[in-house]
Amino acid sequence: MKKTIMILSALAIIPVATFASSFKIYNDTGSKVSIHTGSGIANLNKGSSTSVTCKPGKKVYTASSGTKDTFLFKVSSSHCGTTVRLSSVM
Repeated sequence: MKKTIMILSALAIIPVATFASSFKIYNDTGSKVSIHTGSGIANLNKGSSTSVTCKPGKKVYTASSGTKDTFLFKVSSSHCGTTVRLSSVM
């Protein structure tokens, strides 16, 4: 019983973002955008989104011709479990 209480109290102080292993990138720009997420390329139509593994330090770029292009943002732990709007980083 003591172990259970100790585990539950330890979990209570760990931020929720620690458990979120991904975040979403939402294309609200009004046009089709290709992005390089560090693990591959995602083509986002207007109004669509993609889920990306949340690895702080990973860099996200545009990918106009299938390769990294313009730097957009660097993933931080605050992105985990959230949605990033492309209009805010472009």
